[in-house]
Amino acid sequence: MKFTIKKADIQDVLAKVQGLAGRKTNLAITTNVLIRSEGSDIGITATDLETGFEGHYPAHVETSGSIAINAKKLFEIIKEFPTDEISLHETENQWIEISNQNVEFHIMGMNPDEFPDNPAVDDAELFEVDSGALGKMIEKTIFVTGAGDDRRAHITGALMEVLPSETPPLFRMVATDGSRLTKVDYLFEEGVSLPQIEATIIPKKGLSEIAKFLEPGGNVQLGIKNNNFIVKKANEIIIVRLLEGEFPQYQDIIVKPDTAHDIPIPKIAFLKTLRRMSILSSENYKGVIFKFDTDRLEIRANNPELGESKEDLPIEFSGEMIEGAFNPRYFIETLGVIDDDKVMIHVVDGERPCLLKGAEDQSFLSVIMPMRI
Repeated sequence: MKFTIKKADIQDVLAKVQGLAGRKTNLAITTNVLIRSEGSDIGITATDLETGFEGHYPAHVETSGSIAINAKKLFEIIKEFPTDEISLHETENQWIEISNQNVEFHIMGMNPDEFPDNPAVDDAELFEVDSGALGKMIEKTIFVTGAGDDRRAHITGALMEVLPSETPPLFRMVATDGSRLTKVDYLFEEGVSLPQIEATIIPKKGLSEIAKFLEPGGNVQLGIKNNNFIVKKANEIIIVRLLEGEFPQYQDIIVKPDTAHDIPIPKIAFLKTLRRMSILSSENYKGVIFKFDTDRLEIRANNPELGESKEDLPIEFSGEMIEGAFNPRYFIETLGVIDDDKVMIHVVDGERPCLLKGAEDQSFLSVIMPMRI
């Protein structure tokens, strides 16, 4: 196998697949990328046995073939290569020469026949969404993570639903860690044809890998085939094995109660207050007290190990006083993914969930459970 490729055509993709090749599996060869050369392009494949990637890139191919080469070392070599064109040549016994002009590397490869195949999904029924919007949806769900060793599917994954019967039709992602929940919708135009897809749970680490390949512009195609979630671009495809398990019934909790107070708050001022009040948080004392009173929100922290703090934030509120304890980190992280300058809090009392969303953006909603202190 021998081909020449431009550095700019390969460096970026090699950087993006490091998360897959760097993840420990029970197969040593998954630390490699599989490169196939044929015709006028090369194919690059990477997998961690749960998420698979394949992309095709233009190259000058002299001899077709395939190699498996360490992904990290190949990326480091390509990144530091001094010329715009790079030649890769399999010499003998799976040794690979990477060279051009005065630079030459010889790297030991592995048997490409041992590289695991990605699932076949050629005939999957797909639907199209905006690439940048999908990236935002992932950003607004994967930050909701539970304990690192949690094995429950609904904690380690995000729910994906296609709802063609809604008005307008929509594609939805929902994530929870048991103490909070986020929901984000992608709205289609009326009359758009969507496939019938059962609700599925996608691993959050797989979604994180997908996000690396999403550009701000253009569209991508999505689908489900044989227990795999598919994201397809013009020259790249990512396939993520779905999780098995049941996602909690969340529909009732995202509905604003009729008795809820609607409280607009400037996002930046709220965020800065929460950051100051969370300074005294610790592993044993994570909560702060929210006190909604006439035209003000008092937030106070009381940590016997460190001390106490209090701050007032002016708001529009005229109901009976409401007091409840919340984890400020949940609000801080949620505010970080809301684009609006003003947010809306929907609160009934200090014992029921608090709903948080952007004042203008109706596609995103976060539900945060109160704490017991």
